[in-house]
Amino acid sequence: QVTLAESGGDSVQAGGSLRLSCVAQGSTYRSCMGWFRQAPGKEREGVASIDSEDVGRTRYAESVKGRFTITRDNAKNTLHLEMNRLTPEDTAMYYCAAKPGICWLPSLSGSEYPFWGQGTQVTVSS
Repeated sequence: QVTLAESGGDSVQAGGSLRLSCVAQGSTYRSCMGWFRQAPGKEREGVASIDSEDVGRTRYAESVKGRFTITRDNAKNTLHLEMNRLTPEDTAMYYCAAKPGICWLPSLSGSEYPFWGQGTQVTVSS
């Protein structure tokens, strides 16, 4: 069993930056982990994912490439999402997710992740 808790969401102006964190309780050793988001009236979207290593393979949604960076610190069981050059289109609830088992390839498909956090709200104003 894995419990995930996100933090770091806030209200910022367009062009600003935020750093989201997700602390995992329970083993996420060698797990794929990812960040997802859902805006009101929209479907959940995979934002970024990373394989089991601290400096591992990553995968990003096209809409965030070059602006967002996903990292993890396995010693602290923590996942981060560095978000730069934020736009109003980034406004959403952001969720951390974990997919136990050996992570061969990070995935942006939410259906593959059984464990989810409660989310942290990011609001970007123009």
